[in-house]
Amino acid sequence: MREYLQHANLLAERGAVFVTVTLVEPEGHVPQDIGAKAIVTAAGLVWGTVGGGRLEARAISHAQAMITRQCDGAIPATAIEPEIVRYELQRDLNMVCGGAATLFYEISALPNWNIALFGAGHVAQATISLLCTFECNLTCIDPRDEWLARIVSRPNVRKMLVAEPAEFVSTLPVGAFYLCMSQGHATDLPIVREILRRGDAAFIGVIGSEPKSRTLRSTLLKEGFDEAAVARIRCPVGLPIGSNSPPEIAVSIAAQLLQERDIFRKGAV
Repeated sequence: MREYLQHANLLAERGAVFVTVTLVEPEGHVPQDIGAKAIVTAAGLVWGTVGGGRLEARAISHAQAMITRQCDGAIPATAIEPEIVRYELQRDLNMVCGGAATLFYEISALPNWNIALFGAGHVAQATISLLCTFECNLTCIDPRDEWLARIVSRPNVRKMLVAEPAEFVSTLPVGAFYLCMSQGHATDLPIVREILRRGDAAFIGVIGSEPKSRTLRSTLLKEGFDEAAVARIRCPVGLPIGSNSPPEIAVSIAAQLLQERDIFRKGAV
């Protein structure tokens, strides 16, 4: 079990999607003992065995099909259920040893809630420290290496040192939640432009004051952006709660993101 956990944790830290296959009910002549495990990724078997031969080949194929369904978006990560499959070895797999084997398939997948945060300042640090405890994927983008170094390191946090953050917008997943809290209006504006040009954001939040909000919206409207699209921008981002300290601003932002995530998911059903 210790070796299994080491391999599983390593894959999780790398952000890999994988399936754990466990032999839960051997019957008759089966080439492994109960509890035998194997780990399968999209590339194939990476650790362990549930018996080798045709049984294992079928297990690998089944696990890879589960991964494909998750990765192509056919099944949200939050909706993936474990599967139990019983194989009659001679009838189903043409294995002369006979017997039967029941395999338990459990997928470990990254959550499909993607949050892109532009900026690595004090509020960004507090916000990411809170958001990284949620079931989400976080990407923090900033041109300052020394500030990125202060961002918490977690398996679901990706730090991107990018000279021109606005250019990074095109690389992010469809339906991402965007938070803009860079060094000010001059650096937030080009990022928001690119987000609006993509037109597929689930949420756009910009840190700032009411005057900044008016300036941002006015500029974007003058540049010809659709009024309905500009109206979707949440600026100031965060619910109207708490003080102006970075930890309390982070709570207000996290609360609004949870609220908007739930609305978005209900609308997608």
